[in-house]
Amino acid sequence: MRLLFIGDIVGRAGRSALLTHLPDLRRDWKLDFVVVNGENAAGGFGLTEALCHEFLDAGADCITLGNHAWDQKDALVFIERQPRLLRPLNYPANTPGRGANLIEAQNGARVLVMNVMGRVFMDALDDPFAGVDRELNACPIREASDAVVIDFHAEASSEKMAMGHFCDGRASLVVGTHTHVPTADAQVLPGGTAYQTDAGMCGDFDSVIGMVKTEPLQRFIRKIPQGRFEPALGPATLCGVAVETDDATGLAKSIAPVRIGGRLIEARPGFWVKGSIHSERAAP
Repeated sequence: MRLLFIGDIVGRAGRSALLTHLPDLRRDWKLDFVVVNGENAAGGFGLTEALCHEFLDAGADCITLGNHAWDQKDALVFIERQPRLLRPLNYPANTPGRGANLIEAQNGARVLVMNVMGRVFMDALDDPFAGVDRELNACPIREASDAVVIDFHAEASSEKMAMGHFCDGRASLVVGTHTHVPTADAQVLPGGTAYQTDAGMCGDFDSVIGMVKTEPLQRFIRKIPQGRFEPALGPATLCGVAVETDDATGLAKSIAPVRIGGRLIEARPGFWVKGSIHSERAAP
């Protein structure tokens, strides 16, 4: 199975990059399943129902959120009627929506997608490891699902790495979101789980994690807010990871970073695109 995970969509520039590139990537790479993190899509803060539908219509199969899940208050309502939109599963039990769902891929495969939030330097939520463990036990790969994708929305790289190893052999992909900077550690872990600490963002990298530079600089230098954070509007880079799984096991055969457009050096999966960056499982 061919999976694509796309990192946090930040504002108008990120939305434009997604809507421009995803339909072509879906066709050219013959993608079976696409997950998009949309928690910064609406002006940098949250997701609206209209944008949710735009992303699904453009080729996303599932949209994940994070700590900005409720910044657009209508999300509390429309998330209940949209099974392909997920919020972190370790929110309190009575929170609207769902944190995991089994979604059918274009090839008919069953893909379990989870959205979970870390606790280091983040809100004090329920234990993410216990929550993920419950979902993996309830819908095990190869038995009740054909692939498992986990979006771990967290600040600390150590917590993200720990989650990758915790899920190794039980998930197809564990990928971090939230910090907006693509990391250089795409790999297939020893048990067969594809992993990258952060997928990066879809946004303008001439910025401070997607925001116009002026206000963040003022706050760091003078410790005095001057105004609102606003998403940067320059050419955006679409960032994410591409994964190919083994249909027999549901585990990963290959992973590669994806970076298209904007300011960053381009990267495309060599196992689908000849001559591009190629990242595969290391030999034992």
